[in-house]
Amino acid sequence: MLNKVLIANRGEIAVRVIRACRELGIQTVAVYSDLDRDALHVRLADEAYALGGQTAAESYLNTEAILDAIERSGADGVHPGYGFFSENADFARAIIESGTTKWIGPPPEAIEVMGDKISARLAAERVGVNGVPGTTDLITDPEQVRTFGEEHGWPVAIKAAYGGGGRGMKVVQGPGDVESALESAQREALAYFGRDECYMERYLTWPRHIEMQIIADAHGNCVWVGERDCSAQRRHQKLIEESPAPNFPDEIRQAMGEAAVKVAKGCNYVNAGTVEFLYQDGEFYYLEMNTRLQVEHPVTEMVTSIDLVREQIRVAAGEPLSFTQDDIVRTGHSIECRINAEDPAGGKFLPSPGRITALTVPQGFGTRWDGGYEAGDEISQYYDNLVGKLVVWGSDRETARLRMLRALDELEVEGVATTAPADVAILSHPDFAAGEHSTKWVEETLDLSGVGAAPAAGASADGDEAEPKVRRDVDVEVNGRRFSVSVFVPESQLAVAASGTGKAAGAGRPKRAGGSAAGGAAAGAGKVTVPMQGTIVKVVVEEGQEVAEGDTVVVLEAMKMENNIAADKAGTVKAIKVAVGDSVGAGDIVVEIE
Repeated sequence: MLNKVLIANRGEIAVRVIRACRELGIQTVAVYSDLDRDALHVRLADEAYALGGQTAAESYLNTEAILDAIERSGADGVHPGYGFFSENADFARAIIESGTTKWIGPPPEAIEVMGDKISARLAAERVGVNGVPGTTDLITDPEQVRTFGEEHGWPVAIKAAYGGGGRGMKVVQGPGDVESALESAQREALAYFGRDECYMERYLTWPRHIEMQIIADAHGNCVWVGERDCSAQRRHQKLIEESPAPNFPDEIRQAMGEAAVKVAKGCNYVNAGTVEFLYQDGEFYYLEMNTRLQVEHPVTEMVTSIDLVREQIRVAAGEPLSFTQDDIVRTGHSIECRINAEDPAGGKFLPSPGRITALTVPQGFGTRWDGGYEAGDEISQYYDNLVGKLVVWGSDRETARLRMLRALDELEVEGVATTAPADVAILSHPDFAAGEHSTKWVEETLDLSGVGAAPAAGASADGDEAEPKVRRDVDVEVNGRRFSVSVFVPESQLAVAASGTGKAAGAGRPKRAGGSAAGGAAAGAGKVTVPMQGTIVKVVVEEGQEVAEGDTVVVLEAMKMENNIAADKAGTVKAIKVAVGDSVGAGDIVVEIE
């Protein structure tokens, strides 16, 4: 068994791995960016190492910094979580080639085959598992998309070849939307996965998204653990997942499980992974394989009583699976709600970064909370916006559904808006209760007009933020040995020290910086504001251009998602206040229209 595991990740998945390691008697090592210095995963780990930087590229995607932390800590295992380096073959290979550290994930060769969605499609076809009609050619010209759409019908899905989780995926409704959709997909793919190659396939009209959890060891054993229905989505990203899938024929379940094992064995897969399918009209189509642990793995754990993270660690240490296919028994029903820092008012799901000022999580029979934050922690615009996962188990689906509604009623999150009100709307709808929803259902059928706007994100009740800290380098002496260390001190304490008094002038928590009116409260008609902090990735209009109300004027990236910012009235663009690459805050004016 391993002795010390470094978790190359952050948030709730880092916390999840730390807890599994503790139960196995394994020491844990956290890594952190400048913004995550006081994060929950850092507080829980036995050791923690600074990566520096703020953005993902500067920190959690900084290969050199993470490899240095592995060497300095002496970790003999690395768990990548999901996202970041979890599906990066070069990073996995660097860990394995070190000779001293176990990679808690699949072989780099399997990551390479399945990480490229085109080669993954070909690999599945070689073992007799067919995907949605599409092309294996990378898109180099928008005309390719138009030709494909005319041949196979619209809409067409443009997808990141090295992506997943809905990032870098855009649906093209017709030939006139091709250029903008392709550009947006490529930008998102590059920002989130570091590569912008895209391909395309037919977009099914009313499918269900059903995925199969598999796990394999290095001794030739590979099993399918069970399926999950992840059809409640918006922007192709999951909101609610459940296991088992409702209204799902057992013969399809068996066939899908066997197909998933074929795909895994076909690429010599080892460790945990998920094979995703689309299911429509009694047929299922291979979609992709995620060569990592999935966000929604807890629902599988709840119905099987199998700790998938524990099993991952055992497999990486060279041990065989602790169970066979025949040993797996699925009992009851489990539902998971992703609690994201997004404002679902009106179905917009706008990112809502900020500080969590209060957090009360539900308790009770069959109720589980996997969280990465506590009250006082900050949800940054630079990372994924998942606050935590609320998971319940029930003896049957209806019991689980009602238990989740009870748990959501108990959940309290203040300071940021969350998707919890949308989860309630989904779970309460007769379509969901009957298991008759699809991946299109949230955006095309569910009415979220009654979901009210949340309070301004990131602010406490009096509009203040937590006091910022300032770095100071000092020398200390421990047992006669001198060390140079960095400490992070609240600004008010520095003011106290400088004044030599017991209280700084004007002491108290500083007001929100920036001077912009949150949510554009001070902006009048024709002054287009952004609803959240983020980065401008595209300016669509020019000064002097005529625009109609609702036309996109700029594109804002926040929490790795692109958001179109629209004109609030028809008129002529008078002034453009931002440029590509600019950082903006909630309420900042980006375009003026007269």
